[in-house]
Amino acid sequence: MGLRGIVKWGPSDPRGEAPPLPGEIWREGVACVGRDRAPSQGGKERQGRASGRLRKGPVMVPLGGKNGLALPMKEGPRQSWPSDGGSRSALSLEEAAKQENGINGISNGGFYKRPFHESFEQAPMYVNVLTFVGFAVGTLFGYLRDFLRGCGLQKCVFAIEREEQKDFVPLYQDFENFFTRNLYVRIRDNWNRPICSVPGPQFDLMERISDDYNWTFRFTGRTIKNVINMGSYNYLGFAETEPSAIKTVGTVLSKYGTGVCSTRQEMGNLDKHVELENLVARFLGVEAAMAFGMGFATNSMNIPALVGKGCLILSDELSHTSLVLGARLSGATIRVFKHNNTQSLEKLLKEAVIHGQPRSRRAWKKILILVEGIYSMEGSIVRLPEIVALKKKYKAYIYLDEAHSIGAVGPTGRGVVEYFGMNPDDVDVLMGTFTKSFGAAGGYIAGRKELVDYVRTHSHSAAYATSMCPPVAEQIIRAMKCVMGLDGTTQGLQRVQRLAENTKYFRRRLHELGFIIYGNEDSPVVPLLVYIPGKIGAFARRMLAKNIGVVVVGFPATPITESRARFCVSASHTREMLDKVLNALDDLGDFLNLKYSQHSRSSRPDLYDETSFELED
Repeated sequence: MGLRGIVKWGPSDPRGEAPPLPGEIWREGVACVGRDRAPSQGGKERQGRASGRLRKGPVMVPLGGKNGLALPMKEGPRQSWPSDGGSRSALSLEEAAKQENGINGISNGGFYKRPFHESFEQAPMYVNVLTFVGFAVGTLFGYLRDFLRGCGLQKCVFAIEREEQKDFVPLYQDFENFFTRNLYVRIRDNWNRPICSVPGPQFDLMERISDDYNWTFRFTGRTIKNVINMGSYNYLGFAETEPSAIKTVGTVLSKYGTGVCSTRQEMGNLDKHVELENLVARFLGVEAAMAFGMGFATNSMNIPALVGKGCLILSDELSHTSLVLGARLSGATIRVFKHNNTQSLEKLLKEAVIHGQPRSRRAWKKILILVEGIYSMEGSIVRLPEIVALKKKYKAYIYLDEAHSIGAVGPTGRGVVEYFGMNPDDVDVLMGTFTKSFGAAGGYIAGRKELVDYVRTHSHSAAYATSMCPPVAEQIIRAMKCVMGLDGTTQGLQRVQRLAENTKYFRRRLHELGFIIYGNEDSPVVPLLVYIPGKIGAFARRMLAKNIGVVVVGFPATPITESRARFCVSASHTREMLDKVLNALDDLGDFLNLKYSQHSRSSRPDLYDETSFELED
């Protein structure tokens, strides 16, 4: 069954559910969340309009009492008990579309207006076996090295605990210490590489070497020039130095100085901050926004202001550390659902509604769903239409982190809300950062004016953190005006389109070469699976030898069997740069045997038809 609209259930519901008790109401919900397509052979290629199964009717939710913390979020329309004698009727798709209109009249009722394709192909079994064998061999040699150190036979320099510190509480657990000492140090040279230029499509790298097996490093004084940058989040290319940017930012620097030296609630509220916040609200299509000086703190310091004890947070299992920290600091109960899995989310929502709080069984004061627009380690895009449908059905709230998606997806770079053609009002809390697409620093919280005013008053970041530096605010304003076309040019839109073209081209070519890549084909974050731990260091070193800078990631940042290289595509990458990277990957994939994909390139077109689906019966 495809989507049939919004269903209203009456007292004669054949499921035999009782009418609402005094003090309770029926709340109207979306009829279903689409369907699953069967996984393709040899992998988990998820393709289709939705990932959920049929879910009918509203949910009976006790009103509870007061809403606890005075978070000003909309409750939504309340569905009174029908007086039609208990008949069951389904609204037509046209009627449902009228109720679910999004930006420019685009309906949200059909969920997806074009195919939504994400690939998470599984590696062959032998690769998983070799991965575990690689970790086992590394661990075995690690214990052997520890034994030799204990016997005084280890000749190389290593970290030794000082006598006066032996009674201190250890900073790490035994295994963490062992892992760092014996496994991470072996390939430590592939991280924390210092650059000495603007992080544009190419950068200069300071050469360094180690004389003690990566325990310490020393600089040689030489510089590696023109390294292709495939690791920075410079999605729209605003990190480069441009004469116009230097001039405008320099003017603000001479007028306001480098810092504000105060908080937003004291003397740190400048006209530049107000201008930036008004521009962000206009860009997102919401009532108000507030800017913060640090992207990480935008999550970690604001979530505790929105929820607290007696509230429930439902978080994606792959949420960013800033979201995890903010959730833990809030004091709310935290439950985790499977990554981008609306079935898992709905199960938790049902349990929360039915059972309420532990022990007391009282209704939750608030239920907040934490999701990200683009997940930075997986390259996947949130299934926002389905999650919004569940949010409306169960009367929860959505906190959307668009750190990697704002500016990077959507026809005009307005993030996943625009990408899916949805109404910004469907998302209760819009969060994003200026550190990626806009080449600056800081973050924002946006939404209804009541919400933003509440954050201004209760946010720890507003009360205690220093305000955003004026030159940084000016850089964001300049970049955002460029994207919006307010500078009188189409350069911003061209950047967004060029990023989309580069992303599709790079992903398509990697797939054709036989690599396993994760994520949505519209995501500029492209994880290439390496799997075997011994290949992580070799991959990064050989790519650098070809003047290509990449980011490699392994356990414990990823599952033990999913070590990867993460590429970040930029609008400033030329086709020649991407081809050079692809040619190097082709050679290295053969040399290290990294072409694990068992699927040939599918016949789907590169560019999708923008028309809506014809929903099936």
